[in-house]
Amino acid sequence: MAVKEPGKKTAKLQDTLNEQLANWWVMYVKLHHFHWYVKGPHFPVLHVKFEELYEMAAKKLDELAERMLAIGLEPSSTMKEYLSVSHIKEGGKAGADDTDILETIVDDFAKMVDGLKKATQIAEEEFEDTATADMLNEHIEDLQKQMWMLNATIGK
Repeated sequence: MAVKEPGKKTAKLQDTLNEQLANWWVMYVKLHHFHWYVKGPHFPVLHVKFEELYEMAAKKLDELAERMLAIGLEPSSTMKEYLSVSHIKEGGKAGADDTDILETIVDDFAKMVDGLKKATQIAEEEFEDTATADMLNEHIEDLQKQMWMLNATIGK
């Protein structure tokens, strides 16, 4: 697929991909917050895990933005834009314990998986863009693996 100028039809793909980009950006910042503010006996392990997760988020958001540019779409690039379309809320609970933090991340990842599934369907069915759909499916797979690991950590 090679879209040069987003028309009315391609605007739908651009909008849905920008929502996913926004989710990754907000999650990236949120994971940094947890990385910096986690406390308690599990600090050493969780501090490292949150760094791993925000590095994954950075990779995914860059990959998505570059894919958008490659097919002629315009990725959003400001926090104002991200916050206006993201399904993930920024911040975290002040003084939250590690179980609350992990549950928050799992819930956010679940929201991201839902959005990515919808974006995958739009890319594949409406635009026949299997390359973008494949990339989004990889994002889903990675998030689902992390959800499983985080749920196992909290005993779910």
